[in-house]
Amino acid sequence: MTLFWLPLAAASAHITEEFVWPGGFGKWYRGYRPEIAPSMTTRFLFWINAALLFGCFAVGVDQKASFGPMFFLAMCAMLAQNGVFHLIATLRARRYSPGVVTGVVAYLPLAAYGYWFLTTRGNVSISDAIVAAAIGLTYPILSLLNHKRRARHIVAA
Repeated sequence: MTLFWLPLAAASAHITEEFVWPGGFGKWYRGYRPEIAPSMTTRFLFWINAALLFGCFAVGVDQKASFGPMFFLAMCAMLAQNGVFHLIATLRARRYSPGVVTGVVAYLPLAAYGYWFLTTRGNVSISDAIVAAAIGLTYPILSLLNHKRRARHIVAA
């Protein structure tokens, strides 16, 4: 099903917006969150985005597995929260956040449609969809905690 490959397409477009055209996400984010700026190295950004693309690729590959629909929904929740992050950051900073366009135009509709499609067709129960959302939405919490830990370690070194 093509739907399960859309997270990879959306993430690819999003990473392109953040780092290629117009780019500048790393610099923008370090200015937006200076307390964790030491953690936002080029190496970190490369590997976290490589992991994202791998995860999105795995969603497409694993679509027929028993966990495939839940994996898809968890990934969509994670992508959607990233879109919301970019939107809120843009509004708060009153400045374009590289990634806000694809976050709002691709991530949010993909998650909404994916959740609607898989739950209305009975591929995933409402309770399982809620669990998938909770799993996907844990990323911003874990990410912030990790950046704070990394920033303290880098500054202390």
